[in-house]
Amino acid sequence: MLCDMLFVFFFVLVLFGAGLLFFRFVLFRKKSGDVRYRIYSLALCFSNCAFMGVPVLEALLPDYPQAVAFSAMFALAMNVLGWTLASAIITNDRKYMSAKKIILNPAVVSLVVAVPLFVSGAALPQQLDGMVTLLARMTTPLCMLIMGMRLATVRLRSVFATPVQYLIVAAKGFAFPLLALGLLLLCPVEANLRAAVYIMMACPTASVVLNFAEMLGEGQETAANLVLLSTGLSALTIPIMVLLV
Repeated sequence: MLCDMLFVFFFVLVLFGAGLLFFRFVLFRKKSGDVRYRIYSLALCFSNCAFMGVPVLEALLPDYPQAVAFSAMFALAMNVLGWTLASAIITNDRKYMSAKKIILNPAVVSLVVAVPLFVSGAALPQQLDGMVTLLARMTTPLCMLIMGMRLATVRLRSVFATPVQYLIVAAKGFAFPLLALGLLLLCPVEANLRAAVYIMMACPTASVVLNFAEMLGEGQETAANLVLLSTGLSALTIPIMVLLV
């Protein structure tokens, strides 16, 4: 189980890292001065593996509870990249590329505490466990509140009347998951693990893209547009992609 979790972490870390570098420095190299294209690089890679991914995994793989643990490693890899390479891409500032930010960010610190508890089967004291559970239940509504606050300030036309955003969402929903599936088929892993990672890859653009844009103060409107459009169209893209597995 631990080996599988590590595999998911490094697979996502390498694939997303390579994707971010390719989109930023090859595909959108000539548009590096436009923050919209820097946000596009993130939106093409980062998947909503928690808010959307966990419920879908639980529905499609009910006899494979390990999939939920894999979603935590998926999210960890995204956050490591988010606090470093992705932040540097959004801001066009290399100061975010530091070993300190790789280790001392909220996702890594929390997993350092959580993984030993998970692997050992240790239980937290009831009162502390209740506090952690309450905090966990707040994360999804909080992400949706942040997105809603941003969407309340944008014009709907900017969301639905920008052709390039549909291309980004289509590539995120179809091309990138298929690339991931092709690579997974080359790896000696069980079918359920392969399906779990592929399903998370097929999820819409992660709301964390908007969160980082808000924290860094750049590209907020573009990030909100892509998260909304990708999430709305996922009602079509996820069922189509799931048919393959």
